[in-house]
Formats: sequence, C-alpha cells, structure tokens
Amino acid sequence: MRILIVEDEPKMASYLHKGLTEASYTVDIADNGKDGLFLALHENFDLIVLDVMLPELGGFEVLKRLRAQKQTPVLLLTARDTVDDKVEGLELGADDYLSKPFAYAEFLARIRSLLRRAPRGTRDVLTIADLEVDLIRRRVRRGETRIDLTAQEFALLQLLAERQGEVLTRTFITSQIWDMNFDSDTNVVDVAVKRVRAKIDNSFDKKLLHTVRGMGYVLEDRS
Repeated sequence: MRILIVEDEPKMASYLHKGLTEASYTVDIADNGKDGLFLALHENFDLIVLDVMLPELGGFEVLKRLRAQKQTPVLLLTARDTVDDKVEGLELGADDYLSKPFAYAEFLARIRSLLRRAPRGTRDVLTIADLEVDLIRRRVRRGETRIDLTAQEFALLQLLAERQGEVLTRTFITSQIWDMNFDSDTNVVDVAVKRVRAKIDNSFDKKLLHTVRGMGYVLEDRS
C-alpha cells in the first residue's frame, strides 16, 4: 500500500518514512502543502498523513481542495490539538486526528485501522458489468440509463460495490450504513436491499445484486 506524508519538519518526515517503510508500506514525502496537494490529486495513494501547519498551503486548505475531488483517507498529524482545530479538521473531511507528540505504536495502529476501513483502491467510479457508481458526483447508471437513489440507497450500493464479490452479512451492513447494531430478526436490511434491487436490477436482464441464503448479500457479475 502507498502512503503520502505531507510534513515540513525533516526529522519528523524521516522518522515516519523509516517506520512505515519498515512496516512494508511504500512512502512518498512532500515538504509543503502545494506539492502535497499536487501529488494527492495526480497520484493514487491509499492514505495521506497530513500536517496542518505547512508552508505555501496550509493543511486545512489542502484537505478542503482534496475533498472536492477525491476521498482518499486522511490522517491529520499536528501540534494543533485544541477542540476547535480537531472539529474543523474532521468537518473538512479528515478521517482521523492525532496530536503531536505521539507514540509511534499509536500512529501505526491508526494507520492500519484507517486502511482496513478504507474502500479498496481510490477509484472515483466503481464498475460492475454495465453498472457504474460515481462516488464523486454520486450518480448511478446502468448502461445509458440514469438511476436515482436516495442517500441511504446510494450508501448501501456504494458499500456493496466497494466490496463486490464479497458476501456481506446483515449485521455488517447495518454497522456500516446505520452505524449501529440492529436485532438479528430485523428486516431493515432486507427492505433496503429490495429497494436498491428494484432500481438497479428489475428492469435489466443481467442481475447483479444477489441473495446468499442464510448469509447475506453480494454484488457481482455472475455471467
């Protein structure tokens, strides 16, 4: 996996580069916000470690401009640790926030946690057969047909598309989409899947959203 570190302190950048490289990650470094933003937008990274206090372009501005085009996971790493700073960073789209000084073990644990949670790759459009899910514009198409989804339906389809080919249990889906655990006998997932299936499958010959009896649901091309 490839990680971008945007950090203007040479010793800190070298320290993080050494540790992450030893942990088998591929690491790139930018020492100012302008170069960091350019790399983030024009290269594919699995995660970005972003300092807030940067020359040429501040970290918050880098994050704001990045989020307008990409959803690459971002860990803010900074000495600015006030509640207001944390809130601002998270509201701009940061995935996590770690204040300096920090223990490297905690830093690495947060990196691994973000990478586990992140979608596979950093593609802006997910494709399964003739189904296209545009994550940036939040649009869905099957062939030439535009499909309108509610916010919740889109979130469910995005989850299935990001993990295409994997059977997702109802418990997992509820934890990801509704951020809570429902009773096992609830039909909330079944109802949501039924609505999405009606829109992306029912009018098309090739079916993509499948029920795996006793297990859950999977989005895949079985042709």
